[in-house]
Amino acid sequence: MRALVLTGPGLAEVQEVAPPVAAPGEVVVDVERVGVCGTDVELFTGEMSYLRTGRARYPLRPGHEWCGRVAATGDGVDPSWLGRRVTGDTMLGCGRCGRCLTGRHHVCADLAEIGISRGRAGALAEQLAVPFAALHALPDAVDPALGALAEPGGNALRAVHAAGLEPGERLLVLGTGTIGLLTALFARAAGAEVHLMARDEAALRVARELGFDQVWTRAALPPVPWHAVVDASNAAGLPGLALELVEPARRVVCIGLAGVPSTVDTRDMVLKDVTAVGILGGSAGLPGAIAAYADGSVDARPLVAATVGLSGTVDALAGRRPRGAGPGPKIHIDPRR
Repeated sequence: MRALVLTGPGLAEVQEVAPPVAAPGEVVVDVERVGVCGTDVELFTGEMSYLRTGRARYPLRPGHEWCGRVAATGDGVDPSWLGRRVTGDTMLGCGRCGRCLTGRHHVCADLAEIGISRGRAGALAEQLAVPFAALHALPDAVDPALGALAEPGGNALRAVHAAGLEPGERLLVLGTGTIGLLTALFARAAGAEVHLMARDEAALRVARELGFDQVWTRAALPPVPWHAVVDASNAAGLPGLALELVEPARRVVCIGLAGVPSTVDTRDMVLKDVTAVGILGGSAGLPGAIAAYADGSVDARPLVAATVGLSGTVDALAGRRPRGAGPGPKIHIDPRR
């Protein structure tokens, strides 16, 4: 089958590789759609920290935002999965440790991440092998574009839950990339008054097209109480700004990652009695994200700027947008093309 293979920093190509076989407890999925994520870009450029620690190494096969249809089942898997449309959890814990047994498999010490770490092949390929325990069925109302947005949607939904808002309270989202916009969409669906901040007016364009009219640059940000602030950016200075802006005794949620260490003055955190929450992965948010897509309360499809074939993945990883792409931040890949 065809699969995208990263062979070194800045080096990637579509190769012919052996198709996966459904091992005991696994299924093989015919992949329908895959999202290109910032993590995939960092694996491509060589900037991903896992490449320095040895948790990931070349050659590797990326892709962790995906959906598809089950084509084969291994021993021990209910055959009723065959033919079903699914997406899946990126985070694969050992299933035996205390973290896994208490619902925290996404921070398992032996965690493997599909398309990211410990040699687990990703979905930028015609087929993908996945443990059946990681699968989530997709209703008919969730099309391939939404199915491949379930994983980032789960991340964003977890950030909204962590913000601890009541309906009508005010949320400020820092950053208008995929996760920032998804966070805004899920927060709006939950009844929050949503504001977004970006580095410049151009970065606010998609937010406006999604119906958010309270969007700001830093210079224009109004002096109002922020009942929660979510940092969904990759700017090292914004976690500190989030702490500065949030109301005392409320919450700052950090879901973005900067390329260098961020500085937060814990004296401000203590004296303001602020709760800071970090979000890693969409595991616990996947069912809620899929349900919101299915019932129409969140429509994330405008975030997808274009869908291209597998041969277009290298351009997407290198930041070259397809001709005719829309303004959304997300590029999708259809490996069947």
